[in-house]
Amino acid sequence: MKSICVYCGSNPGSRPVYAERAVALGRRLAEQRLALVYGGGNVGLMGIIADSVLQAGGEVVGVIPEQLVGWEVAHRGVTRLEVVSNMHQRKARMFDLADGFIALPGGFGTLDEMFEMLTWRQIGIADKPCAFLDVEGFYAPLISMMDRMVAERFLHAEQRRDLWHGEDIDALLAWMRNYAPVRADKWLDEKRRKDLR
Repeated sequence: MKSICVYCGSNPGSRPVYAERAVALGRRLAEQRLALVYGGGNVGLMGIIADSVLQAGGEVVGVIPEQLVGWEVAHRGVTRLEVVSNMHQRKARMFDLADGFIALPGGFGTLDEMFEMLTWRQIGIADKPCAFLDVEGFYAPLISMMDRMVAERFLHAEQRRDLWHGEDIDALLAWMRNYAPVRADKWLDEKRRKDLR
């Protein structure tokens, strides 16, 4: 494992603890010689984690769409900044560059990016580890929703268990380094699916 993609908010959030955890994660990535791949911004948690990695002597690769460069939110101090045409290209390029994916607190964009990676893994396009670094219960409602998906038979229990979540950064990174993807059929009820044809 050489690089980790971190999805996170372009805002800092309402509490200092969000920034504190972004700084802590950035430092641990640099200490473990894991390059940070991220959305290329200089604002919010994005800018905070990028600066943290850089200050600790680590490598940072930003991938940002042209539109956001025009909004003057591109981080010009990263190791390498790649400018792409649109959000679709950004997600694909970040996938190519990273060996795993972590979500810090964020909004729609953070969830969109992480859930696309989870979906790709579910249907066999990819097999890279995905994890939610929870910060004081921020992702607890979302994890509960995933459990509901399993209970209501929209999500395979094995695929739900294939997703790490928690607050311990060292445990998260150790899990990623030892990750072995779960092999589970997306279809929960094969007979019922055939009956509906």
